Amino acid sequence: MQIETITTTPYNDQNPGTSGLRKKVKVFQQPGYLENFVQSIFDSLEDITHKTLVLGGDGRYFNRVAIQIIIKMAAANGFGELIIGQGGLLSTPAASNIIRKYQAFGGLILSASHNPGGPDEDFGIKYNVSNGGPASETYTEAFYKRSLSITEYKTTNIQDIDLDSIGSQQIGNIKITIIDPVSDYAELMQSIFDFKLLKQSISSGYITLLFDAMSAITGPYAKRILVDILGAPSESVINAEPLEDFGGHHPDPNLAHAHELAELMFSDNAPVFGAASDGDGDRNMITGSNIFVTPSDSLAILAANAHLIPAYSKGLSGVARSMPTSQAVDRVAAKYNIPCYETPTGWKFFGNLLDAGKITLCGEESFGTGSDHVREKDGLWAVLFWLNLIAVRRQPVADIVHDHWQKFGRDIYCRHDYEAVETPIANSIVEDLRKQLPTLPGQTFGEYTVKYADEFCYEDSIDGSISKNQGIRIGFENGSRIVFRLSGTGTVGATLRIYIERFEPDADKHNQDAQIALAFLIDLAEQLCEVKKRTGRTEPDVIT
Repeated sequence: MQIETITTTPYNDQNPGTSGLRKKVKVFQQPGYLENFVQSIFDSLEDITHKTLVLGGDGRYFNRVAIQIIIKMAAANGFGELIIGQGGLLSTPAASNIIRKYQAFGGLILSASHNPGGPDEDFGIKYNVSNGGPASETYTEAFYKRSLSITEYKTTNIQDIDLDSIGSQQIGNIKITIIDPVSDYAELMQSIFDFKLLKQSISSGYITLLFDAMSAITGPYAKRILVDILGAPSESVINAEPLEDFGGHHPDPNLAHAHELAELMFSDNAPVFGAASDGDGDRNMITGSNIFVTPSDSLAILAANAHLIPAYSKGLSGVARSMPTSQAVDRVAAKYNIPCYETPTGWKFFGNLLDAGKITLCGEESFGTGSDHVREKDGLWAVLFWLNLIAVRRQPVADIVHDHWQKFGRDIYCRHDYEAVETPIANSIVEDLRKQLPTLPGQTFGEYTVKYADEFCYEDSIDGSISKNQGIRIGFENGSRIVFRLSGTGTVGATLRIYIERFEPDADKHNQDAQIALAFLIDLAEQLCEVKKRTGRTEPDVIT
């Protein structure tokens, strides 16, 4: 095995966001672009000699090419073993589990999550550390700093690896192991949930279900677990084959993009339970017959019912939510007298709390929930959690949700996304909001009096790190909130996300349509930020 050192020129746009580096495929196809970033990661890590690296992705376009490039670079940089999902496939939560189970040094996950795939669409790469979770800001800042000064990268002259044949081979000083991407994850799920009860509930017909894999990574996982192990009919999993362009789907599990699932779930022929997951398998959408469960409500309901699940039967050490997520889970934590933490958006912020045993469950409004079983959010885990609840409680989804609102009140909630906003316009909106913050407390708008107005800053209670500029919050005396935040998950322009929340304790008002119930606050948000006026748009691109 001959090591080659290739001279390269830095790129100035390799600053990874909350979920790694995401760009258009054509950007990654530029000479040395992927290689520069991978070498910058390897150069920024502590001694990697003879260490084990996990490698896999969501199967999107450029996934196989990128994996072959990384294999050669990992060998040249001294790694001792690569564990790779068959076909180059690993869901993000499965990769986290593999890192933890086999005590790997870390892992590279090739995904742009819920972004579209294909030659003209998106690709991404992120590094996960030894706990299975995303790299901290300390690491990502180091990766970026190194990428600005890099002058060379290392690779080898080995032949491309057969990614489709399970087994191990030794090439020079590196062992390359191709594994079944599903088996370890399926084993983990069986250790958490009551599979015997689930199988009985499905075989008896009490639970009927439909899972939309959106032609993305969770198809093989859902087929193995829901169909092969639990016995659901094969037609219970649709769009199950991972495709490089996701079959033209936008693999973002919401009512707008998972329209095939949504149409059935809001019809007379709806099954008991419906769900979808995203490109890399870490997000989930939960529905029941004629009901959509908001991610914020889902997190709160899972927390309130966790004692019914075998793995969590002894109770929760605490819960956490991202700042824009509704305060529904806070009310559960208060009732059961357990800690509740508010973090910035980005799963890495939950990692320290999970590692320290401070929390057991965590989640965010962007369709992500998880627990201490891995260090990533986990779409299929959430699906199995809900199925287990339905089986234990012997209630349909709508009844479980309405019972929860009766007990805790309802946080009526929605998110409006304005995608691909020109970056200068998006930045000016946020800057003008900042200027308004000192003047807002005490002002009254209709029945809403501003209690506080600030920009969220988070101090990590474990390592003391501080994360600033994490979203603008306007809170009202009655517990309602408006939050504005620029998202870093897109690849073109900026996405402005506006989160609207109003607490409703009156059970007689729980069945209101969210857009109607929040209409005044939605109009107030526009009055404060003027996104429609500044962009010329008449409505959000996505409402969830």
